[in-house]
Amino acid sequence: MKKSIKLIDLDCGHCASKIESAVKKIDGVTNVSVNFIKQKMELETPDDKFDSVFAEAKKIIKKIEPDVTVKL
Repeated sequence: MKKSIKLIDLDCGHCASKIESAVKKIDGVTNVSVNFIKQKMELETPDDKFDSVFAEAKKIIKKIEPDVTVKL
């Protein structure tokens, strides 16, 4: 399953890169890319793991960039 996730108020390209690297390490992530300019993250996982991977990704994003709002 591939979903586009909005990252509202993402501050910088460096933070986007840190988020992408951290989310890639989550078990079940097939592919991920974070675009700072578009304030979006493309997340790809197996259908049955999406909810758990998305929940873990949100925790990681909040830890790296607390002011970001994550929306599906």
